[in-house]
Amino acid sequence: MSTSTRTRILEVAAALVRESPDGDISTRAVCEAAKVGAPALYRHFGDKEGLLSAVVDHGFEKYLATKRERGETTDAVEDLRRGWDSHVAFALDNRNLYRLMNSPAMRTPPAAALESHRILTGDLERAAAQGRIRVAPELAAQMIMSANVGVALMLVSRPATFDDIEVSHRVRDALYATVLTPMLVQEESPSASADAEVPTVAARLSALLRKEHGAGLSTAEAALMKEWLDRVANARPET
Repeated sequence: MSTSTRTRILEVAAALVRESPDGDISTRAVCEAAKVGAPALYRHFGDKEGLLSAVVDHGFEKYLATKRERGETTDAVEDLRRGWDSHVAFALDNRNLYRLMNSPAMRTPPAAALESHRILTGDLERAAAQGRIRVAPELAAQMIMSANVGVALMLVSRPATFDDIEVSHRVRDALYATVLTPMLVQEESPSASADAEVPTVAARLSALLRKEHGAGLSTAEAALMKEWLDRVANARPET
């Protein structure tokens, strides 16, 4: 009975969020629609923020399931490109839910957002191991997620101004041109800048070190080596 009550509250709250003009809901409206008392809602979700966080995770689950179950290709960069586009498509199909997920009022990030970030970082670690990124995966993930969420929020929240999906493709390609390399470092032309190669090699070594679980180094040595490599990879070139 307890599980069915929680599920009913969650499904009612999700429906109210979807139908709300501004994406906001009241716990009173949820209780009335779910035919439960306020104590039941607070017992299962703690407070309104806990309920909304659960609604986000509930709604985002299908999107995450497709990312978990997808087959990885040999081209990590193409997987990253598809990941950007699927993120934007989800936002456009679930506007209120997406705004809620990225609302400043959500003091604690929903689990769905954290998992999405982990999946992105994993793709970038594969790209780094292939010599395809110019900075450490963690920094690349922060850059890409910031831009991806920013573009998606503009398309969702300001459709009158941002009325063309092409803006997403252009921002994606511009950012990826900055973060990613066009090919493996060893395949680049002799004229390629050494300043551009060094960060890429450092990012690749850092990713391979993690993949090989330290490659014979102690835990402390591996952590120190990764710190040095990430610092080199993330260093901004002198102008």
